[in-house]
Amino acid sequence: MTGLNHTWLPAPADLTLLPDEVHVWRIDLDRPEKQLQDLAATLANDEFARAKRFYFEEHRQRFIAGRGILRCILAGYLGIEPQKVEFDYEPRGKPVLAETLATSGLLFNLSHSQGLALCAVNYTRQIGIDLEYIRSMSDVEALAERFFLPREYAVVRSLPIDKKQEVFFRYWTCKEAYLKATGEGIAQLEQVEIALTPTEPARLERYKNWSLLELVPADNYLAAVAVAGFGWHLKCWQY
Repeated sequence: MTGLNHTWLPAPADLTLLPDEVHVWRIDLDRPEKQLQDLAATLANDEFARAKRFYFEEHRQRFIAGRGILRCILAGYLGIEPQKVEFDYEPRGKPVLAETLATSGLLFNLSHSQGLALCAVNYTRQIGIDLEYIRSMSDVEALAERFFLPREYAVVRSLPIDKKQEVFFRYWTCKEAYLKATGEGIAQLEQVEIALTPTEPARLERYKNWSLLELVPADNYLAAVAVAGFGWHLKCWQY
C-alpha cells in the first residue's frame, strides 16, 4: 500500500489556509440526529429537495451530513455563516462557489463513499479528490480492460488476486481525482494515463504540470487528490 497514512488532526479554532497549502478534511457522515437537524437547517432549498429524493433514510442522512459539513468547512474559510454559502453547478453537476463568493479564490472538491467523505480545499489551484471503499469485485479484470489503458490493464492482470483490487482502486481514484479537478466526465477515464506499481506511488503521465497524491484515510478506503502545479503542502484535518 503506497498511499499515505496521514495523521488527521482536529482543526485549530483560528484555522488559516495559506496560499501554498492544500487542506484535506476527513468527515464521518454518520451523525447523531440532533446534529443532522442542525446541518439540515443550513441547506438551501434545492439541497433539501435533493436529500428528500433518496429512497433510503441512511443515504438521505449521509447527504445532509456531507453537504451541511461542507458548508461549515467552507464558511470557516470565508468568514460567513454556513447557510450563507452559495453554490453554482458546472454542467456535470460539480458544485463550485457562486460568483459572489468566487472572488475569494477558494476552490474545493468533495468525495464520499459509504460512511466517509473527504473534502479538499485550497486557493486558486484546480483541485479534485476521489474516495473509494475497497469492496470485493469478481469482475475487476473485466472492468480494468474496459476503463483502463492497455498498459494499466496489463498491470492489474499480472497481479496476484489479493493485490488486483487494491491496484484497480488506486488507478480508479487517481483518474477520478484528475477528472474531477478538470470538470471532465467519467467517460474520459481511459484517456487519463496513470503510472503506478504495487510499491511505487502514482503519477500522472502526459500531464506534467499536475501533482497527484494518494491517501489511505481509513481501513479499506483509498483516496487520491489531484492538484494543478507543484510546491504545495498538505494538511489533514478531522471534522
